[in-house]
Amino acid sequence: MAKQTRSIQKKTLNAPDEIRTFDKGKVELATVGTVTFGRASFEPGWKWSESVKPIVKTDYCEAPHIQYHVSGRLRIRMADGSEEEFGPGDVGTTPPGHDAWVVGDEPVVVIDISGMKGYAKPAAKKGARKLAKRKTNKKKR
Repeated sequence: MAKQTRSIQKKTLNAPDEIRTFDKGKVELATVGTVTFGRASFEPGWKWSESVKPIVKTDYCEAPHIQYHVSGRLRIRMADGSEEEFGPGDVGTTPPGHDAWVVGDEPVVVIDISGMKGYAKPAAKKGARKLAKRKTNKKKR
């Protein structure tokens, strides 16, 4: 179980722990305790299936999101075909299995407190997971 702290913790997304860039976008990450906050910025013309899919090598975004939409308009389509559009001031959740794209000519900025930790990270190489699992399963002699 994670150790709980009884002190205030603070970081700023203006000096993030990590920045991940991709075609027409970036995510800035700051981890506070066990929570990773992400600020995603997408330029007009950005689409997950064109900009991030080639990095993660999945058919859809598999990250769950809890988001606050700061600016711009973002359309999200689930694998089942259902869609929703978000704009400034909107909050929402999006489960894994979706595509998303910028609507219009205004950049999109979204604050996410759920799905950014692994967002836009390259897919693990085949065999890497098996090797890691094998190492952790070795019995001590």
